[in-house]
Amino acid sequence: MCAERIQRFLMAIVLTAAMLLFANNQMFYAMIVQTLVIVMVIVWALFDFCPSLWLFKKVFGSCYEK
Repeated sequence: MCAERIQRFLMAIVLTAAMLLFANNQMFYAMIVQTLVIVMVIVWALFDFCPSLWLFKKVFGSCYEK
C-alpha cells in the first residue's frame, strides 16, 4: 500500500465512524469527528498540505514516486 491509498481509506473509515455515531444518537461525538475531517480537507485545499498524507508518505512512500 502507498500513502495516498492509505489516506483515502483512513478518510473513508473516519467518515463511516461518524455516520455510525450519528446512527447511534451520539451526535456530539459524531459532530467532532466530522468537523475534524472537514477542517483537514479545508487545510489541504488551502495550503496543499495534509498532515496525515505527509506522515504516511514518510512511513509508506508515495504512490507516484519515480
